[in-house]
Amino acid sequence: MIEEQSIVKVGMADLNVVMRSGIIRTVGLGSCIGLTMYDPQLKVAGMAHVMLPSSDIAREGQLNIAKYADTALPALLDKLVELGASPSRIVAKMAGGSQMFAFAGTGDTMRIGPRNVESCKLKLAELHIPLIAEDTGGNYGRTIELDASTGILYIRSVQTGVKEM
Repeated sequence: MIEEQSIVKVGMADLNVVMRSGIIRTVGLGSCIGLTMYDPQLKVAGMAHVMLPSSDIAREGQLNIAKYADTALPALLDKLVELGASPSRIVAKMAGGSQMFAFAGTGDTMRIGPRNVESCKLKLAELHIPLIAEDTGGNYGRTIELDASTGILYIRSVQTGVKEM
């Protein structure tokens, strides 16, 4: 009999976790980063759909911690640890960070995708979580899906089809 896997969807500026036989998915990654954390022993997976590099620029009244790399990654790690994951076993993978539009003569402010990639890498280093795979950059969108039973990250895009990491 085929085992039915539950699919947990992660929206934009959102994060969530799934255990054992679940799949966690986010769609519409352009300049955003889909960052996953995974404990292979416990088979616990988490994903954050990060929109912006730093909460320093936040203007909303109630801070959405899932929206920013510097706040989403520690929050995701905390959720995994609450489920029993060990920080020493957790590994990360990420995709997205595209430069979706060309801007002539603009400074760093329009480089959201590359800045998101840099910010996520810096925060992972601070948290001592190894980044073991990435599919970032380019100028196209992606949909990603992490299978908690295997730890495989599937990346779909119109340009490259399906990749496995």
